[in-house]
Amino acid sequence: MAPMATTTKNALVLLLLALLPLETLSSRASPSTHKSHGPKHPSPPPPHPPSSPPAPAALVRATCNSTAYYDLCMSTLSADPSSATADVRGLSAIAVSAGAANASGGAATAAALAANVANATAGQAAPSADATVQALLRTCAAKYGQARDALSAARGSIARQDYDYASVQVSAAAEYPQVCRVLFQRQRPGAYPAELAAREAALRQLCTVALDIITLLSNSNIS
Repeated sequence: MAPMATTTKNALVLLLLALLPLETLSSRASPSTHKSHGPKHPSPPPPHPPSSPPAPAALVRATCNSTAYYDLCMSTLSADPSSATADVRGLSAIAVSAGAANASGGAATAAALAANVANATAGQAAPSADATVQALLRTCAAKYGQARDALSAARGSIARQDYDYASVQVSAAAEYPQVCRVLFQRQRPGAYPAELAAREAALRQLCTVALDIITLLSNSNIS
């Protein structure tokens, strides 16, 4: 009887398994390992680093290294956007133009100072001292005008690649304002206006920078 009971028991187990849903068996045999995750949100892109100003052209730095006033050269050339793509000849023209602008400003300053003296003494007999200062200031305005014209001519010489003549013209431009100072020292010591003294010093340095670049240009035979 024992073998028959065992056979009957096995048959009942098989029948029970056949009646169970397949999904139930599957879930019991291998529990789900799937884990539910919440929706993923994309992380925001990193902020862009602040843009740095463009570095001066390498040729500008190399050229200014050959001048007596590096900082002045860098600020003067970098102020002109065309310096980023200019060759040495173009850089020399930029320096000369900056000097011409300074000289033009010096002429205007001297003329304005002369006009101020004239207005201050209008309607009254001008003392000889005021008349002398007014005459000197007018002479200074003329000298700065000559410096401006010489620098404008120097730019034309550079365009023609006549670097020797350009050097002569720039050197002359640096000398004209000194005539103004010497005249004041001789006729009205201590009355040389501070505005013109600053203009003279700035123009002298600008002319030195221009001469140094022209010399570099001439020695290197760069067109």
